[in-house]
Amino acid sequence: MSVATAEPIAHRLVGQESTWTTVVWDDPVNLMDYVTMVFMRYFGYPRERATQLMIQVHYRGRATVAEGNKEEMEVAVHAMHGYGLQASVEKSGQG
Repeated sequence: MSVATAEPIAHRLVGQESTWTTVVWDDPVNLMDYVTMVFMRYFGYPRERATQLMIQVHYRGRATVAEGNKEEMEVAVHAMHGYGLQASVEKSGQG
């Protein structure tokens, strides 16, 4: 009997046609450590990459945290909303 393991979403999206992105926006509510934890937990990013993305959100006001097809990015945005983060789907090349 084998046990299925969940592959981090960041790994599943690599190599797909990246026409859509998930963008996380800065907000005055969530702490930086919490945002880092969300990126690690949901996307499967290592702490260093999650921290880099959180810093982009904090200082630039936004960060592109994932790329993939539109449906997957909509799911990711919905998940970010579930964590209390502001996020949106954008077509690649915007912003």
